[in-house]
Amino acid sequence: MASKERLLNPTLLLIIIISSLWGPSAASETLKQGDVLNSSQYLVSGKQRFTLGFFSPTSYYGDKKNSYLGIWYTNYTENIVWIANRNRPISDDSIVFLTLDHLGKLMINSSGFGGDPFVIYSGGETENTSATLLDTGNLVVSEVNSNGSIGRSLWESFDDPTDTLLPGMKLGLNHKTGRNWSLISWLAEDDPASGAFTLEWEPKTRRLVIKRRGVPYWSSGLQLSSSKNVSLFDYIHPTKGQDYIINTDAEGQYFTYSLDTEFDSLDQERSAWQLKYWGPIMDGSILIMKMNFCYGYGMDDEGCETWNQPECRLMGRQTFEQKSGIFTRMGPDGLPQLAAGVFDNRPTIGPADCRDLCWNNCDCLGYSGKEGIGSGCQFWEGNVTFNPDDGRSRSRILKYVLTKEDPSNKGNKKWIVPVIVTAILVLFLGTFSLWRIYRQRVDAERREEEHLLELTTPDRLLDAYELEKDGNARHNIKVFSFACIATATNNFSAESKLGEGGFGPVYKGALPEGREIAVKRLSRNSGQGLVEFKNELILIAKLQHMNLVKLLGCCFQGEEKMLIYEFMPNKSLDSFLFDPTKSYLLDWKIRVNIIEGIAQGLLYLHKYSRIFKRDGLEANTNRIVGTYGYMSPEYAMEGIFSERSDVFSFGVLMLEIVSGRKNSNFYNVNGQLNLIGYAWDLWQRGALKDDLWTTVSFCYCPFVKLLE
Repeated sequence: MASKERLLNPTLLLIIIISSLWGPSAASETLKQGDVLNSSQYLVSGKQRFTLGFFSPTSYYGDKKNSYLGIWYTNYTENIVWIANRNRPISDDSIVFLTLDHLGKLMINSSGFGGDPFVIYSGGETENTSATLLDTGNLVVSEVNSNGSIGRSLWESFDDPTDTLLPGMKLGLNHKTGRNWSLISWLAEDDPASGAFTLEWEPKTRRLVIKRRGVPYWSSGLQLSSSKNVSLFDYIHPTKGQDYIINTDAEGQYFTYSLDTEFDSLDQERSAWQLKYWGPIMDGSILIMKMNFCYGYGMDDEGCETWNQPECRLMGRQTFEQKSGIFTRMGPDGLPQLAAGVFDNRPTIGPADCRDLCWNNCDCLGYSGKEGIGSGCQFWEGNVTFNPDDGRSRSRILKYVLTKEDPSNKGNKKWIVPVIVTAILVLFLGTFSLWRIYRQRVDAERREEEHLLELTTPDRLLDAYELEKDGNARHNIKVFSFACIATATNNFSAESKLGEGGFGPVYKGALPEGREIAVKRLSRNSGQGLVEFKNELILIAKLQHMNLVKLLGCCFQGEEKMLIYEFMPNKSLDSFLFDPTKSYLLDWKIRVNIIEGIAQGLLYLHKYSRIFKRDGLEANTNRIVGTYGYMSPEYAMEGIFSERSDVFSFGVLMLEIVSGRKNSNFYNVNGQLNLIGYAWDLWQRGALKDDLWTTVSFCYCPFVKLLE
């Protein structure tokens, strides 16, 4: 015998028969009083963007169990944006219809309800009403005036949202009516019942918040701006064509979003923010939030909130991974056997609840929905092992498996405390050592700085012996003020810059009396500190020779350190030697004079300046300074320098003067990549004279015959 719920009374049967004759057509957008919409009929909005009707979600196994009244984008029944009876499903074999009765009551009648209809809007304010599906996706029950025009709105589906936010819908609070607009996710992929997650707008903090069973799960980030329009939240992916709006008025505050009037694609035209049953917000295939799952660790770059963790989850950054395979445990015979798992068959829990239950159970290593994605859970606990099969599992149910560490194996965590203590101790000792080295260096520089400051009254004369305190030198150098040098170089303008040296740029300037100067401004990252600066002052101040550039003075103020030289109007030798148009000015006699002058200056440095120890043949340095190609091999590779190092550099320079070729840019078809190697090859072959004739001839020198 059929159950009471399946009995169909004559009144319902008569209404269904009449509805098939007088119900709205498939193209209608309005349900008038007395109209009946059965399970095979639909309301379609004016521009056919949205459709209202009865639908049945497809389960994991492809069958359909229950029916619901919903709204979806036309021709996209999988994109359900609103459901009337989400928590009161209708058996799929029931007779069902929607009606707007003579009292203005909008309700669903079904044989599955046992004669008790599901009321969507109770009416009672007026007797003349209609229900219209708008192109915004909003189902509106309105008052119909006596002349047939549409009057005030009595109820609308936008005020009773489910899991989807459409453009123009509100999230927030209406202080006048007390209505709180929020979204509630589905329980599972095939179950529209109220699920674990809610999406709300917090007026005080001005942010979107997702909660899982009332506990903050994710937030969009604080928005403290008083601006009405907010272009982007911290933890929301910017979406093309969407504007986020915060409206504050006398009735309350709410969040909404809008679209451009011109749609770039069908996907944008069908835009809908859906709060998924596992937590995130998605617009079609686009992830609106910068996360997919939150685990309570609090990840600032994604917006995940922090909540209390079970003790077994504190140390590891564990996650769940979706995998295909089976759990096994060791049987009595010592062989692995299928682990059946533990079931929780409560119909009010979904996959998100299964995740949380497993996470808070320190013995749980994995879970799945009872039937893959429906309500209820299956857990695997204790001494079980997951065996992946790359999709070839005997079970079609995918498992969510805990990764990274075994939470049940708590004994293995004994090593954590010693490791942490050791790491902290090493960090402390290392930091202390670095601090001591730093302090020693700072103290040394401070002492040097104090000594220099004692001597640095601007625009005074300073003896070199004051720098070195040995009483041997008597060459005065002037200490210039920073303002004086800045004025002389036009505030170190680009037009005044002569070039860039190893320790910083060089500028041309002019002193108030008209004397031209060259200013070497030491770069802050040059590596030359107070000690090096002082040493250079001592060195150059002692060197007095006609073939050496003359130091006029210095300037130091704070981190600024500068050396002031006499200006050489004829520039450097390379500007003539390697210039095809200017090299003609250097005849052979001039080149010989240049070589002789360099040799005299080098001899002065080695024999008469007293800046080198006469009794030492070699020295060593850890800091290599100079231009590669001019350094002797032992200095460039090992830091060993002596008088022979200068002789080597002098020889390279002499080869360049004779040949007119630059050592570093030299190229020869026989394979030699620099001038030194080429000259050495000629020397070994005894062809130096002939080839030098060729080389010099190539330079178009008018004095080639002097080489004969």
